[in-house]
Amino acid sequence: MLRVRCLRGGSRGAEAAHLIGAMVGRAVSGWVSRAFRSTSSSAAALQLTADEPVTEYTPEDCPVCAHNEWDPLEEVIVGRAENACVPPFTVEVKVQPVKCRLIADADVLCLITYENITVRIIKGVTSEYFHTHAGFAGMYAAMPRDILIVVGNEIIEAPMAWRARFFEYRAYRPLIKEYFRRGAKWTTAPKPTMSDELYDQEYPIRTVEDRHKLAAQGKFVTTEYEPCFDAADFIRAGTDIFVQRSQVTNFMGIEWMRRHLAPTYKIHIISFKDPNPMHIDATFNIIGPGLVLSNPDRPCRQIEMFKKAGWTVVTPPAPLIPDNHPLWMSSKWLSMNVLMLDEKRVMVDANESNIQKMFESLGIQTIRVSIRHANSLGGGFHCWTTDVRRRGTLQSYFL
Repeated sequence: MLRVRCLRGGSRGAEAAHLIGAMVGRAVSGWVSRAFRSTSSSAAALQLTADEPVTEYTPEDCPVCAHNEWDPLEEVIVGRAENACVPPFTVEVKVQPVKCRLIADADVLCLITYENITVRIIKGVTSEYFHTHAGFAGMYAAMPRDILIVVGNEIIEAPMAWRARFFEYRAYRPLIKEYFRRGAKWTTAPKPTMSDELYDQEYPIRTVEDRHKLAAQGKFVTTEYEPCFDAADFIRAGTDIFVQRSQVTNFMGIEWMRRHLAPTYKIHIISFKDPNPMHIDATFNIIGPGLVLSNPDRPCRQIEMFKKAGWTVVTPPAPLIPDNHPLWMSSKWLSMNVLMLDEKRVMVDANESNIQKMFESLGIQTIRVSIRHANSLGGGFHCWTTDVRRRGTLQSYFL
């Protein structure tokens, strides 16, 4: 029985929840259709009170454990778009208003579920805290990948770089507290003050050429005033974790992660010919042991070190999303922003037939789901999810 667990209340802290068991039949790989059935429990079933004891658990009992991007997926967090709003037009954010027809697509992620995968759905970010500072209006809790990274049995909360996303962590706290009580490690990186010194107030935004030159020089809108990073600028391959310096992740934030995860993990900084780097998974997406998708429009400057290590570097085909489709905070290359269910199955946009053929040529079965309208809010399958548990062991795949 597959459990789909929905948490409501976002950052207000309400922890009402219900359990829905579902078996969704699909004519894929000989799976047999089953009838959908559901059960529910009271909100108190998952209520975690302040005086509930925290017990020691063995690693085998821990609900949180993921070492890479491709081991068999067993539990995943899915974001939601409720109460999304346009953030303030400050120097670090250049966003146009978004017209949402997004929640339906996010629901697809929750309804197209698979046996033995637990789906945890985050419900909307609303909070009185968002209005305590003129620059801290909230945005959403649609992209768990941006704020949470699981390394082994540890959940790390990213500090974030946009003022509009400072309080976003509150949407996930009820769920993270539950994982903690069940044995997971829980770390929150230092929250930046987000003062004006963290941002280059004169950062030029006039032309793509300007940005190319600055990016090549290692200059971005975020300064080194204090640590900041988004979790989505990191991608995992066992004991090796790759990261880019971007508009939202600075070297000080990368150094914090390096020291925190040493000596078990090694952090590698890689860079791309990208005028506006922000989140690595639509540029460089590791999909298997020694197998990576590398965006041809944003080539990796260190690609030879992967080839020397014996990795297979795959160039994904051009995306098929129409020019007139609104993409306010992302690029068409969300086509390669896929979620691996295991080494041989991938969740991919149903509209992207070219990349489906590419995966099939690699011997990877495509699970096709429409997510085009959700793309408009700034993410693909990888962005809209954070994998909490994958069945596998810590290994080295690089050098």
